[in-house]
Amino acid sequence: MAKKKNKGTKSEKEKEKKDDKIDLDFVDDFVEDDFIDLEEELDLLDTEDLEKELEVEEKLIDKDEAQKQLYLSCGIHIGTKLLSGDARRFIYRQTNYGLYVIDLTQTDKRLKIVAKFLSKYVEEGSDRIIVSSVRRYGKEPVKKFCEVLGCRAIVNRFIPGSLTNPIIDTYVKDASVVVIIDPHADKVILREAQLARIPVVSLFDTDDTLVGIDLAVPANNRGKKALGLVFWILARQIMLELGKISSEDEFPYTLEEFTSKIVPVYRQEQSSQQRQRR
Repeated sequence: MAKKKNKGTKSEKEKEKKDDKIDLDFVDDFVEDDFIDLEEELDLLDTEDLEKELEVEEKLIDKDEAQKQLYLSCGIHIGTKLLSGDARRFIYRQTNYGLYVIDLTQTDKRLKIVAKFLSKYVEEGSDRIIVSSVRRYGKEPVKKFCEVLGCRAIVNRFIPGSLTNPIIDTYVKDASVVVIIDPHADKVILREAQLARIPVVSLFDTDDTLVGIDLAVPANNRGKKALGLVFWILARQIMLELGKISSEDEFPYTLEEFTSKIVPVYRQEQSSQQRQRR
């Protein structure tokens, strides 16, 4: 009996060590690049490593297997270890590692709602839709989205007053809706949109709040694959709503074109060390 008990204790210790290793891998994804502003790059998360560790089985209603796997492979459902009161309604489950998993049916449903809403404001070359991202992984998806639909992209520092002060050079006169990636990282333009009474559409992770947000899409808003997928799907769905394409297969852009090509510094260093060892 004593031997059996010791064996169980040893097994528990091994499990704890394994969990600790996963936690460390998770923390590694928050390492910041040199010259990256801490205010702008809060809690950076690239889900590529997490996808290898997590094997989450999700049920997506009324979607084919290919679409389901696309969502899962891009980590659009992977949240954080924090959960706000506003996010509870969007949660499917919590993993053994403490990560909250977003309900994909909610994400899919709200992407279509947002696409229908934004399609009413799309005008080629106009400033009616402003899409902004402070996060580095969101800049390329935002620029590609605006290029495809003719919206205005703001991927550098947002100048306060651009939505409220007509006398400054950066003032946007025709802004009708603002789209942001992160309510916290993009808080300057979010606050400005509130003052100007312009509706705000935002991606919404498990640690975010809905303050100032008019329409939210629950999704991983840190991972580069997830962000690329969100804007690729939105652009495709908007073109469907506008009648510019008759089916998803006619969408002429690939997911890769919407996905950031940035490689985190710590991964560059890992690749360099591996080459040196060879």
